[in-house]
Amino acid sequence: MANSDPGSIQVIDRLTALLEAIARHRDPVSLKVLAADTGLHPSTAFRILAAATENGLVAREGTGYRLGIRLLQLGSRVASHQDLRRAARPLMEALRDGIGETVNLTVRQGDEVVYLDRALPERMMRVEQRIGSRAPLHVTAVGKLMLGEAGEAACRDYARRTGLPGYTRYSFTDEEELVQHVSGCLRSGFAYDDEEAETGVGCIGVLVHDDAGNIVAGLSISAPIERRREEWVERLKDAGRELELRLG
Repeated sequence: MANSDPGSIQVIDRLTALLEAIARHRDPVSLKVLAADTGLHPSTAFRILAAATENGLVAREGTGYRLGIRLLQLGSRVASHQDLRRAARPLMEALRDGIGETVNLTVRQGDEVVYLDRALPERMMRVEQRIGSRAPLHVTAVGKLMLGEAGEAACRDYARRTGLPGYTRYSFTDEEELVQHVSGCLRSGFAYDDEEAETGVGCIGVLVHDDAGNIVAGLSISAPIERRREEWVERLKDAGRELELRLG
C-alpha cells in the first residue's frame, strides 16, 4: 500500500537533492555547503544525512560528507541485472518464437521472485507478467527450484515465516508437501507451476547459475494450462544452459 504521508515523500526528495549535491563535489562536502546547495535548513540537512549515514548511503569523512559504499553496491546490482537482461534477451526471443508462448526472466529478492524481463508472443490469448511484478516463491516454478536449492532447512524456514498462503486451490499450503515437492523438482532440473499462482495458467521453470554454481536467475515459460507442452522442458533447459555459458 502506498504511503499517503506527503512528509515521507518530501524526505525522499530532500535526500535525493543531498546525494546529488555530494556527487557534484570531488572532495567531502561540509554541511554548510550542502545546506546552501540544496536550500535546506542546516538542521534538516543534518538529520537526513545522519539517517543516510546509518544506512550506508552517505559516509562522514572529517567534517564533510561523501557518497557511501552502499550506493556502489546497489549500482553494481543494477548493472549486473542489465548485463543479465542483455545476455538473456536473444535466447528468450528465440524460445518464444519457437513455441509461441511467453518467456520470463526472473531473479530472487527475499521471499519473492521478481520479473526482470519477458518475451511476449504475438497472439491475442497469452500469459503476460508485468516487468517488476513479484510473486511468492512457493507458487512459481522458478521459485520452487530456488527453495529446493536453498536446502530443506531454508525451505522449512520459508514455510514457517510466510505461512504458505494459498493463491488457488492448487497452491502448496502444507510444509511437508512443499518440502517433498521442491526436492523432486530439484532432482529433475525443472519445475512446473500447475495453476498454483493463477487458475488456468501453467508454467515451466529452470534455474540459471554462474560459474561458481550460484543461482543468478530463472527462466520460465508461461502459457494457458491447456496449451503447455512437456516437450518444452528440454528446450527451456537448453536455453538455460546457453545463458549460463554466455554469462561466463
